[in-house]
Amino acid sequence: MATHHSASQGPNTARPEGKIRAAHLLVKHRDSRRPASWREAEITRTKEEAMAIIKAHEQKIKSGATTLGDLATSESDCSSARKRGDLGYFGKGDMQQEFEEAAFALRPGQMSGVVETASGLHLIERLE
Repeated sequence: MATHHSASQGPNTARPEGKIRAAHLLVKHRDSRRPASWREAEITRTKEEAMAIIKAHEQKIKSGATTLGDLATSESDCSSARKRGDLGYFGKGDMQQEFEEAAFALRPGQMSGVVETASGLHLIERLE
């Protein structure tokens, strides 16, 4: 599966040593470090409003009504939305600490609870 998503790697290449692959859904708020996205030029929602939105997304995913990837394409404030939230492979030190700790603690196929970083609020799904 990874060979179809990571163009920088050749066919039949195993996961890079020490790296994982994850997808996320990001909901920004006005106090995020860059309160703008491909969806909104200026994000004015409060952190509390963003938390309510991401909690509703989390419930839809947990109920089986949708997947993180499907929801990310239309609801994530990250440009990775066009790739179903897929961030590709990353290692320790590549992401914000809170995000990295949550992502590395997951098993493949597992989704985190809400993770707060300077970028906003995330749901993270470990892919590999």
